[in-house]
Amino acid sequence: MARIFDVIEYPNEMKDEIVHRFPEEGSGDFRIGSQVIVRESQTAVFFRDGQALDIFEAGRHTIATANIPKITDFIGKAFGDRTPFTAEVYYVSMREFLDRKWGTPQAIPMETPGIGLGWLLLQGFGTFTYEVSDPQQFVTQVVGTQGTFRHADIENDLKSRLLRSLSDLLGEMKGKYSTVQDIIGLQEEISAGVRAKVQDDFEARGLVLKSFVIANMSPSEATADKLRDMGLLDVATYTQLQAADAMRDAAQNPSGGAGLTAGIGAGMGIGNLMTGALQGSQQQAAPAAGGAEVAMPDVMTPAEAADFLKVSAEDVVAAIESGDLKARKLGSAYRIGKDALETFLKG
Repeated sequence: MARIFDVIEYPNEMKDEIVHRFPEEGSGDFRIGSQVIVRESQTAVFFRDGQALDIFEAGRHTIATANIPKITDFIGKAFGDRTPFTAEVYYVSMREFLDRKWGTPQAIPMETPGIGLGWLLLQGFGTFTYEVSDPQQFVTQVVGTQGTFRHADIENDLKSRLLRSLSDLLGEMKGKYSTVQDIIGLQEEISAGVRAKVQDDFEARGLVLKSFVIANMSPSEATADKLRDMGLLDVATYTQLQAADAMRDAAQNPSGGAGLTAGIGAGMGIGNLMTGALQGSQQQAAPAAGGAEVAMPDVMTPAEAADFLKVSAEDVVAAIESGDLKARKLGSAYRIGKDALETFLKG
């Protein structure tokens, strides 16, 4: 026979616990006349074989035939209401669990037609609060027979449901806003939408979500590679971005030799160059050695312009410095537009 308990209580503030089983292991024997003490912000639920016998709110209770009808029915009259009966008591914290943290372990993709690349990767973090609304359901559906049930035992599941609802809500906002700032500025509305979406999931577990707060939401610094890996960028767009990166790197390194030539046009004619890289830019032929035709690019270095003019690179630089040939200076390097070279040739 299990130990007989005359006083049943759990004198703990339950700061980290949601549920504590009494006794923690096995079953306890209780009898008519035993005292059940339930502290403020606690509820005690008697269980046997997964079935709730009775629920006690805060206060001191005496197990008696008059006030515990379910237990009385369970015991019966066969033993004069004195025989101990085997059960477990689950003390459930009824506190509001405050300042629980959430965050996006991975950026959430949001389709944004007409804005940037057409996709936005959002990161965010904040807090949420919840409490037990139905102790019996929570123990039955979630806790089972665990001796101690803590926040960590369920909060990963709750956070995943919150993030799923956040992702669903952002998906429903597709095409409704014209700038990233519009989206970021709706944090309160998004928070309210998440609460509404996830409430049924919480209630099914005997919980209620009291608040969901977005402390910060901002675009991720993830690169185009990340978008491509997620299958969100087509090949053409990705190639354009790679070309733009090459141009940016070239502009930062004007003495970069072949790498610089490969990235010509940074800061001037970038859109045309990227389009040409993908679709074939409008070409203007110029004679080259051996009689072959070479397309004149939209943006050229002095050396490349010199090839078309059949002069030395130094002559091109001299024409630029005299003001006869218009060019753009990036750092210590010059870049010449096709239109400027054509104007120069026309005199």
